[in-house]
Amino acid sequence: MTLINIFTDYVVNQKSLKDYVEVRKTLHERGEFNDSLLIKAQDNLDRLKQEDEEIYNGMYKVLREIIKKDEGYFVEYPINFIKEVLVMYEHGMTPKKVYEEYKRSLKHRSNNA
Repeated sequence: MTLINIFTDYVVNQKSLKDYVEVRKTLHERGEFNDSLLIKAQDNLDRLKQEDEEIYNGMYKVLREIIKKDEGYFVEYPINFIKEVLVMYEHGMTPKKVYEEYKRSLKHRSNNA
């Protein structure tokens, strides 16, 4: 199994990215994110789940819909999801704003960009 497949499994199946950081240390492939960004993403997801489970579930619902819609960029879907999660709580980006923006990506062709 390649690193991107493992990463996708962890993101899509809502597994701990902190566990993923440990798993990928056993592989000799470079990932899209460094350890500290993955840990920050997991911290943001944990905080979101605790503070607003509806938006937390909504973010994953959008991800599943993007995957189901599959426009040929499967590798990018979990990466883009984590990029969205990373901007939460930064510079006035509330989870609601991030969620609404992420949800709009469903209406656009080519969800990879």
